[in-house]
Amino acid sequence: MQSIYASKHSNKESLNNEEKFLKQSMQDMFDLFIINLNLLISIHQRAKIYYNKSQKKHLATKEDKSPNLKFVDNLLLQKLINSKQLKKINDQRKLNIWDFDDEYPALIWDEIISSELYKSYLKSDTRSFDNDKTFIINLYQDVIAPNDKLYEYYEDKKLTWIDDLPIVNTNIVRFLKFIPYQAKDLKFPDLFKNDDDHEFALLLLQKSLLNEDEFSNDIVKNTQNWDKDRIASLDYIMLIMACCEFSRFPSIPVKVSINEYIEIAKDYSTPKSSNFINGLLDKIVKQYKNENRLNKIGRGLI
Repeated sequence: MQSIYASKHSNKESLNNEEKFLKQSMQDMFDLFIINLNLLISIHQRAKIYYNKSQKKHLATKEDKSPNLKFVDNLLLQKLINSKQLKKINDQRKLNIWDFDDEYPALIWDEIISSELYKSYLKSDTRSFDNDKTFIINLYQDVIAPNDKLYEYYEDKKLTWIDDLPIVNTNIVRFLKFIPYQAKDLKFPDLFKNDDDHEFALLLLQKSLLNEDEFSNDIVKNTQNWDKDRIASLDYIMLIMACCEFSRFPSIPVKVSINEYIEIAKDYSTPKSSNFINGLLDKIVKQYKNENRLNKIGRGLI
């Protein structure tokens, strides 16, 4: 949807350019995943600096001289810090952005040390890998992920990251949850479960753009007293993509396509868009059935 939108609002309409944009935006999602793991490491570094400075205070208290280093010694964080695989990815992708934008790890660290979650963690006598893991997951969910300054930073850094962030945050938590204590190194997830997902994304982009005129005529035919220019840009793009799935992707059930675009409309378009899209797609499906253009086989018949 973003790629097609970019194509419609660009002076350089080129399928090749939009394919490059789509491929890059998909890779950017994985980069954001790694960057958020790097953020945990950078926060750990801020903690070490904080406690080192505390110990060197001129009028250091007993607590300053012998600080509770439970967070610094956190066993899950140590897994991230010592991961050769993570280092390899960072070296290849150049994702150590917190080395330059270090005010954000510092800002989040300040928020962490004032949180009740952190204070409770330090007070607890329980020390185990599972306990340390649970704390980091809770910390990520309750303090790091909801941080407004971090959200604004990602929005300024790369616009597509804002759409990716909820998925990335969910997968960060899942990834941390399944790190075993006995693991010698971390095993990172692939961006796609299989090549079919990657191929589907590219084909949906290509077929939507290449057959836009055909789908546009179908949309106009089913909108009484409306023309294409009166339909919200994103609604129009979602309708084009849905028509493409109806007629060019035999294995996708009609109900699945309709439900997906209704949900996307709720997130991205106007308050009335989901009802508008639902009603219009029902009409287009009936038209395609009558014209024998509803190309469905196998799973697509469900």
